[in-house]
Amino acid sequence: MVNSFNADSMAALDPARRAAVERRQRLLGPAYRLFYQNPVELREGRGTRLFDSQGHEYLDAYNNVVSVGHCHPHVVQAVHRQLSTLCTHTRYIQEGILDYAETMLPSYGGRIAAGGHMMFTCTGSEANDLALRIAKHATGKRGIIITEEAYHGNSDLTAGISASLGEASPLGEWVRTVPAPDSYLGNPDALGQKMAEDVTRQAWHLKRNGDGLAAFIADSLFSSDGVFATPGVLKPVADAVRAAGGLFVADEVQSGFGRSGDEFWGFQRHGIDPDIVSMGKPMGNGYPVAGIAVVPDVVERFGRDTRYFNTFGGNGVAMAAAMATLQVVRDENLQANAKAMGEKIQSGFRSLAARFPGIGDVRGAGLYIGVEMVADRATKAADADAATRIVNGLREKRVLISATGPRANVLKIRPPLVFTDADVDWLLRASAEVMAEVLA
Repeated sequence: MVNSFNADSMAALDPARRAAVERRQRLLGPAYRLFYQNPVELREGRGTRLFDSQGHEYLDAYNNVVSVGHCHPHVVQAVHRQLSTLCTHTRYIQEGILDYAETMLPSYGGRIAAGGHMMFTCTGSEANDLALRIAKHATGKRGIIITEEAYHGNSDLTAGISASLGEASPLGEWVRTVPAPDSYLGNPDALGQKMAEDVTRQAWHLKRNGDGLAAFIADSLFSSDGVFATPGVLKPVADAVRAAGGLFVADEVQSGFGRSGDEFWGFQRHGIDPDIVSMGKPMGNGYPVAGIAVVPDVVERFGRDTRYFNTFGGNGVAMAAAMATLQVVRDENLQANAKAMGEKIQSGFRSLAARFPGIGDVRGAGLYIGVEMVADRATKAADADAATRIVNGLREKRVLISATGPRANVLKIRPPLVFTDADVDWLLRASAEVMAEVLA
């Protein structure tokens, strides 16, 4: 895993931190991972700031789960109020889930807005799992196409379509991969067409090997692939998917709810009308709520032939958290803020690129930004070591980001949507200091 703590470094930790890590390993086992060479201990969060037990303040420039900031009062109050009133499942008539669906459906546009439905889960993994279950039922096929470094969840099915989990985590038998539309290493004028051709080729192989294409699923900002934000590249892909008989699933877990700045949903930057949209992490600002929006004809036979029930998906507290989060995004104009702050961050890193040749590319949309670190701008050779050192150097200055991409050399900057000018200044100032040390 990019930027994970290496247990071989245990001896370098101070005694209290070492004891905490050893206790965690003893109680939680080997599958859990910590960030950073010097793991961060946290006790409290407010807005874009985090605090440890010693009162040290950190800038959170990574956490998109709390999309409207840590412990936003409006969300906290809504959850507390509903939890003090009623929390039960969706087999009773309750207004909260209906109000949320009625508010959300128009935002997707296209066929979903015209008559689509919403279905609720607890996590993005569950949402993607449900989306693909419906796609398989609707098409009668099993094939799924993903990008080469995709991440779509950690259930058995979604881990099987998450190539970024590594070679030790096998892909599903009917899963095929295509390269992401890499705007840095590829031809920027042919990204969409090349990807569509790759999808067509893989769909043919699925059919040739005895099945066919049920769905293509992609995160429209290609977060795990290295953060690629060229608008429009998925339009020819969607056409190719439908020509092959498959459904287009837009994974908006990370790129939705105004994060791109340009549009409310990431797929809208590509001019497409998806069959299914999945949502997760930022939907309840930390409360576990997620779901899908789906066109009516895709889910019709699924609903007739089977049933869907989720004990906690769509419960009253989840819907209160989701509605309150949505209200904050809209009332505080956070989509516009994402655009403005994102442009300022990109501009700042482009200025740093003029000083440091190790920065090969700066890209992104809104508050989802990738900074690609290279050993040589001419060859574009990856410098994963520099990326790791920068991430950990920033951590020592109490600024939290991460790294991503198949070459592990892309700084991933993905802060809460409430990021301010002061936050941007802290991020850029600390980055300049760390890069002066790492890239000297």
